[in-house]
Amino acid sequence: MSSVTKSWFLLAGFILSYITYLMLGALVFSSIERPVEDDMRMDIQTLKEEFLNQSCINATSLDIFLNKVLTANKFGVSILRNSSVNSNWDLASSLFFANTLVTTVGYGHSTPLSDGGKLFSIFYALLGVPFTMLVLTACVQRLMFPLVYAPVGLFQNSGLAPRSAAVINFLLLLLLVVLGFFMVPAAAFCALEEDWSFLDAVYFCFISLCTIGLGDFVPGEQPGQEQRPLYKISVMFYLFVGLMMMYLLLRAFHRMSDIHGWTSYLQLPRYEEDEDDLEEDREPIVTNGPQDQSPDLGEKACTKPLDPGSQPSYNSFNK
Repeated sequence: MSSVTKSWFLLAGFILSYITYLMLGALVFSSIERPVEDDMRMDIQTLKEEFLNQSCINATSLDIFLNKVLTANKFGVSILRNSSVNSNWDLASSLFFANTLVTTVGYGHSTPLSDGGKLFSIFYALLGVPFTMLVLTACVQRLMFPLVYAPVGLFQNSGLAPRSAAVINFLLLLLLVVLGFFMVPAAAFCALEEDWSFLDAVYFCFISLCTIGLGDFVPGEQPGQEQRPLYKISVMFYLFVGLMMMYLLLRAFHRMSDIHGWTSYLQLPRYEEDEDDLEEDREPIVTNGPQDQSPDLGEKACTKPLDPGSQPSYNSFNK
């Protein structure tokens, strides 16, 4: 088996492992958060019935009711009748949440309700975020040849200079990303989401693929959404492929910058030390005296016995 075939098998193993990791995370999130969400829905429904049965509603009861409703809505639990059928922690929604967690998109439309879910999110993202970066990098490395190196080589063979070939390739790749991952998906989102305009859909695509994830627009959250699980999984696939293409576009721009020499302008200058400065640095701070200039003489003097006549005595002092 050649090395190229082994690399493709390794990439396929990475992708399968990544999908398995997402599925395991979705199962754990669903098993932890689904019961907590159901309990919160029952509490909100009971609170709604008690609120409606009151003959006289005072300001305190209204404040308590609104506070609990707003708190539940922050965690994705709505009091509306037509929104109660959609769960944020079924398998498809949990898979979508796991994907937005490890890709750092993080819309924030649904968050873990329990302490166990929050703790699991920490460790899951701690391993999942670098795993996602590894899979994206491996996929982009495979796409660099057919979408960057090969087209640039064809342009150069046709007579273009390397700089011009890199610019044309980048512009074509940019056009592909804008049309294939912004305009066309925006038209699809605009048709599937009743409350979204085309500008809202383009805005969602840009915010998502730049991993900003403000959460003001989240697909598949409107009541009565048809084929909601399939829709969520399709959006998840779009996010992964879109992030991969954005990373590929950045790699192509970096390569074009290297060819044009733009990267060198942003690099810090190298600090080259002068030889005179190095010699001055090597000189000792404290210089040796005349008695230390000949270490051999010093050693001989230490080993030579003392002459009694050369040493002062008490009798030699003037009285």
